[in-house]
Amino acid sequence: MKLSILAAAALVPFVSAHYFFDVLIIDGVETKSNEFVRSNTRAAKYNPTKWENIRDDMTPDIDDFRCNKGAFTFAGQTGTAEVQAGSKLAMKLAVGATMQHPGPALVYMSRAPTTANNYEGQGEWFKIHEESVCDQTADFTTTAWCTWDKDRIEFTLPADLPDGEYLIRPEHIGVHGAHDGQAEFYNTCAQVKVVGGGSGTPGPTVKFPGAYKRDDPSFNFSIWNGYKEYPIPGPPVWTGGSSSGSGSSVNETVTSADNSASVPPNESTTAPSPQEPITTGRTCHGPRRRRHTRDSKHRNLSPP
Repeated sequence: MKLSILAAAALVPFVSAHYFFDVLIIDGVETKSNEFVRSNTRAAKYNPTKWENIRDDMTPDIDDFRCNKGAFTFAGQTGTAEVQAGSKLAMKLAVGATMQHPGPALVYMSRAPTTANNYEGQGEWFKIHEESVCDQTADFTTTAWCTWDKDRIEFTLPADLPDGEYLIRPEHIGVHGAHDGQAEFYNTCAQVKVVGGGSGTPGPTVKFPGAYKRDDPSFNFSIWNGYKEYPIPGPPVWTGGSSSGSGSSVNETVTSADNSASVPPNESTTAPSPQEPITTGRTCHGPRRRRHTRDSKHRNLSPP
């Protein structure tokens, strides 16, 4: 049965909000699309990973959840960026998209036994960044979240991070459907070589798959009927030393609120158009700073 015009129009916000990361930014300098970020083999690269209404046979319970479906097949043709410990990095969305689902952002790292482009991510992962709610007085279904309408996740490498090659795993979790068990995961992996680091021992660590469970409170959470504290998934953020730290975390910066929609919509199971999304809107932190591509001063360690 064909969708009515009104029903099709109602799907547009959900479809256009899907996205994927493809650019690594190093100290403000944008690299090329997929120069240091692994691609994936999904039917539409922006498809989310879910436990319900599954697309591309992807769930958080399979090995490909580490870096997204088929990402390791691109590892050998993806460069490895040399980055200084303590550097400010960012992972940027493709094709001008912004994050227009409510939910947290997290960044994990995992050290490769040898080289990043030969590593599938089966080892231990530690978290270096997280952000969730930045303004409890804003609309809890949209602008209350730190990531709302941003086109990137910004974070800092711990200065105490040991030298070596790593995967960096940025992740945004859309929780607009989490009340119905339909949290959406958007993630990928970048390949880096850390230099000038320290002697810290990253931890606590987790493994993917396994770090997230279907019945975790983080993925069975309602954004409807006003503000409530969000339980961020995963281990504590590590910023140096031999254990967890308070770290690169942006959360709960305003202490009063209840200004949001009250009734959850029924999420459609219709697959999005293959056209890549471009989204626009407001940000909870005011105008977003735009950065432009320049000649990168960072070294590509992989052969052409």
